[in-house]
Amino acid sequence: MPIEAVCMGEILADLIPVEPGPYRDGMVVEVHFGGAPANVAVAIARLGHRSGFIGAVGRDPLGYMLKSFLEIEGVDTRGVVVKDYRTSLAFVALSEGGERDFFFYRAPWVVTADTMLSPEDVSYNLIDEARILHVSGVSTAYPPLSEAVHSAMNYAFRRGKHVSFDPNYRADIWGSGEKALKAMDRFLKASTIVTMGLDEAVTMFSSSDPREVAEKVMKLYTNVDTVAVRLGRRGAYVRTRGKEVYAPAYEVKAVDTTGAGDAWTAAFIVFHILEGKDLETSVKLSNAFAALKCLRRGAVTGIPRRKEFESFVKSLGLSV
Repeated sequence: MPIEAVCMGEILADLIPVEPGPYRDGMVVEVHFGGAPANVAVAIARLGHRSGFIGAVGRDPLGYMLKSFLEIEGVDTRGVVVKDYRTSLAFVALSEGGERDFFFYRAPWVVTADTMLSPEDVSYNLIDEARILHVSGVSTAYPPLSEAVHSAMNYAFRRGKHVSFDPNYRADIWGSGEKALKAMDRFLKASTIVTMGLDEAVTMFSSSDPREVAEKVMKLYTNVDTVAVRLGRRGAYVRTRGKEVYAPAYEVKAVDTTGAGDAWTAAFIVFHILEGKDLETSVKLSNAFAALKCLRRGAVTGIPRRKEFESFVKSLGLSV
């Protein structure tokens, strides 16, 4: 059966401390599945839609774990290749309240598997099947992965597919918002949907006003028809060429916000693109999905399945 959405780019292991605070001797950490576009692929599958992933894992126990996890979750892995490199690692630093930061065992610090995906490795037939291609800005930083992603985005864009891009700015990889935006320019030119967190909007577009950020993006990139700015505890703002919507967040006692942005993006893809719900409903449902994710640790461990999510939104007075 053809897939509906394909995600592409970084796939790695998240190392998340059991307790918040600075790293210290003897700290206990948990190993979790991670990588923004891979998280989105899993979330789409958990919401009951057919997703696939294009990327590379290492020929090591972590690489096998990542690919096996995708398969268990029902994500199509025809586009996953195994490389003779170690699997990438993202070390998560947790603070009280569930907020987090990252530092990486990955390029530019060391060569690891996911960055070695080449244009020749790309399963373009998966893009042909799907209605939407989703990628993350982390994958645009270093070749050959950056060239593979650029080739895939152009391929999808020329064929009239939705192309979703999340800059996913990480200071440990880019160093500055200016450097990141300059490098991402050619990828943004092949996008139709741009989603980002408020922190990266400020870093890359020098504004904390989501409306101003959306206007800047749409003025610079006339190919983009939808801009979404995730505002954390404040909710989300989404602008299209004909409408704008702001919806407040649903209050929960967050345990871990890792992957909340990916959960939001996956929900928006499912409800607005794949299921065709109106913009306001899609934003509200995406806010609810991200909020529910924050109640559990881990980028994908906390992502709810459709039945649980439907019960949660019913308690909020919404329906799916």
